[in-house]
Amino acid sequence: MASGKRILLIIGGGIAAYKSLDLIRKLRTEGFRVRCILTRAGAQFVTPLSVASLSGDKVYSELFDLMSEAEMGHIELSRDADLLVAAPATADLMARMAQGLADDLAATTLLATDKPVLIAPAMNVRMWEHAATRRNLSTLRRDGVAVIGPNAGEMACGEFGPGRMAEPEEIVSAIKGLLAPGARPLAGLRALVTSGPTHEPIDPVRYIANRSSGKQGYAIAAALRSLGAETVLVSGPSGEAAPPGVKTHRVETACQMLEACLGAGQFDIAVCAAAVADWRLADQSSRKIKKRADGRAPALQLTENPDILHTLSQPGATRPRLVIGFAAETDDLGVNARRKLEKKGCDWIVANDVSPETGIMGGDSNTIHLLTAEGVEDWPAMSKTEVARHLAQRIASFFAQS
Repeated sequence: MASGKRILLIIGGGIAAYKSLDLIRKLRTEGFRVRCILTRAGAQFVTPLSVASLSGDKVYSELFDLMSEAEMGHIELSRDADLLVAAPATADLMARMAQGLADDLAATTLLATDKPVLIAPAMNVRMWEHAATRRNLSTLRRDGVAVIGPNAGEMACGEFGPGRMAEPEEIVSAIKGLLAPGARPLAGLRALVTSGPTHEPIDPVRYIANRSSGKQGYAIAAALRSLGAETVLVSGPSGEAAPPGVKTHRVETACQMLEACLGAGQFDIAVCAAAVADWRLADQSSRKIKKRADGRAPALQLTENPDILHTLSQPGATRPRLVIGFAAETDDLGVNARRKLEKKGCDWIVANDVSPETGIMGGDSNTIHLLTAEGVEDWPAMSKTEVARHLAQRIASFFAQS
């Protein structure tokens, strides 16, 4: 199946390194050739002997050991593979990759390669959520590095949340997708994704908005692109980096978002993940509104914003074959999501509870319920990246059956 494709697996230090042994076994079973770099920290969790036994090849560890091996220097090692995979990719390894450091064999090889790179992050949830790790992740994605996981779950340290390395079979699936672009199930289809909040101006310095970060929509755009869809992302204000290979339009307001969606052409798939503000000011002030001498608050007259999901769902020759909306609710999730599905005229609704205690709004994990004409699918809690991957696969299944 893999036709002898060559994987260079970099095993970082962390308890998740034990999963890399199973990953090697699964890759070999699929017909991949596997060569491994075992970092010093990684060797604290798995042995070179176990890695070599499973890979059937020499294990590389030290940069300067290669100086005496003319046949396999670090440049040749990095370019001999079809794909480089870092699993587990620790916070430290991701930081060194983002900074372009070359202080050991793993970092030097990653810097020297001209081949695609996939990382499977694994670390404590606090490390994963730290601002430095988020910056490094954005840098790596901007540089074209593919990312799988992490998943949410219980940590070895006893904490719970996103940070668990993706399962070996998930990594194998991602590897296949990266190395077999011709087999990507959404190839030839066009997808539109909306994401992030909208900012509706009150005056030159104030606006109406919400707490959406855009993370889920950006992840969905990246997942659809990875399955071969030509993907356009229309995003409200967000700190997320544009996914590689995705044409991204950045807008501010709901009206601008609708205009960008309608002007982007015809699509087979539309995923409306943006948290669009329901209202805007009827008359935006051109000057900063000042406090009144009598202490009374200014009267702000609101008007309803255009309904982007409803507009895209309207029957007609230009309607996408599959239109998906999001329902972010704090009360009566199932009832409100079903009502939205019927009212908007879309095909699916992705419903999630965004009550403050869930941490979903602006966070890295999500728990969703997929509503279709056939019923409700309750998905387990997972990272937003995994939600995106599952949704993209679900979309692929829809088109395979239609």
